[in-house]
Amino acid sequence: MPVIRLFRRLPRGHRIAISALSAGMVLLALLPSETALASRSLAPEQEQQASPARKRALELELENIPFRDQRRHAREQVVQVRSGDTLSLIFARLKLPPALLHDISLLKQAAPLQTLHPGDKLTFRFDKDDGFAGLLYPLDAARTLEISQDPQGLNSRVHSASLENRNKFAQGKVDSSFWNAGVTAGLSAGQIMSLAAMFAWDLDFALDIRAGDYFTVLFEEQYKDGLRVGTGDILAAEFVNQGKVYQAVRHEDGNYYSPDGRAMRKSFLRAPVNFSHISSNFNPRRLHPVTGQVRPHRGIDYAARTGTPVVASGSGVVTESGYNRFNGNYVFIRHDSTYVTKYLHLDKRMVKKGQRVKQEQQIGTLGATGRVTGPHLHYEFLVNGVHQDPKTVKLPQAARLPAAELARFQPRARQLLAQLTRVGEVMLAKN
Repeated sequence: MPVIRLFRRLPRGHRIAISALSAGMVLLALLPSETALASRSLAPEQEQQASPARKRALELELENIPFRDQRRHAREQVVQVRSGDTLSLIFARLKLPPALLHDISLLKQAAPLQTLHPGDKLTFRFDKDDGFAGLLYPLDAARTLEISQDPQGLNSRVHSASLENRNKFAQGKVDSSFWNAGVTAGLSAGQIMSLAAMFAWDLDFALDIRAGDYFTVLFEEQYKDGLRVGTGDILAAEFVNQGKVYQAVRHEDGNYYSPDGRAMRKSFLRAPVNFSHISSNFNPRRLHPVTGQVRPHRGIDYAARTGTPVVASGSGVVTESGYNRFNGNYVFIRHDSTYVTKYLHLDKRMVKKGQRVKQEQQIGTLGATGRVTGPHLHYEFLVNGVHQDPKTVKLPQAARLPAAELARFQPRARQLLAQLTRVGEVMLAKN
């Protein structure tokens, strides 16, 4: 071969060098690469994993390991409650078995699921086989009902999340109405009603409120994980009505008291209806709207829609519950040996003669029965048998906190009212 003959003609030293170089290159070519080394080292394990027997053993081993993951469900489905929905209708839509619904209804903590409201949200959890795994239902901003399906059966518990309370102030000035002032101040409907309820024993919010009246409120807002989730309690409030200042502070017992420790709740409400327009004030020389004659109008008329709830202004015993062509449906309540209240022109009566009623208990609905020109409640207040103006009659003083309670209440009350006054003055100045 030409190459071999050429190689033999080379000097001996050259032939030795070329031979050594060729041998080295052959050895390098025969050595395994890094990838080959890795593949070779893994090959026995891959062969072992590929063994059918090993696969079956591994599957059995995995099936016997307890499931410890916090999420025992494969998927979640959120259902928003529609108008007219019940839990049974929702279960039917999700094709969940009636037997499951029955078992859930037996759980004591599941009672709130019987009174669902439109807009509520239920979170259903399903396992990998699409079977029922659990249910979540928020009870409020802090609490969530959880029902879970375990091998042993159904379990229920209520989770309570810690909420952060932050204090916030609001102030409103009455222009057209107290309600509008509350909305403008940023208060919720519930807060507006709560504020009115605090002072309902001192102020008739259907009669006494005037343009220029104003209020300042210190209340809690609730936060969860830094996000606002709702409003808490009103801690303190001040209402200035026609120049007169009324103040109330929440005590640790959940009730409201004046700065000197007297309960805001008194023996009588100033009005037996909420936020209604009064068609005529107390006037003993008023013209009767039907006959046109001058006749005493010993009370107050609250004009409102038929069906508006009417409540007892104080606790007592029903002495009369009947009907005549002048008063229409009427109810009289004797509260003690001194005080009697009368409620006339009711659409419906909801109490009977001799029945004992509590303050704020509904006794009927406002109507237009008897000699009237339109739907309204005629309300009378008698003291020792003599008619008094319900707006101005002096009512019994409320009880004061016991000495030990008062000692705990007043320092806190002074602190809250000082904040309220300071912030209120700043907000008034800005407005």
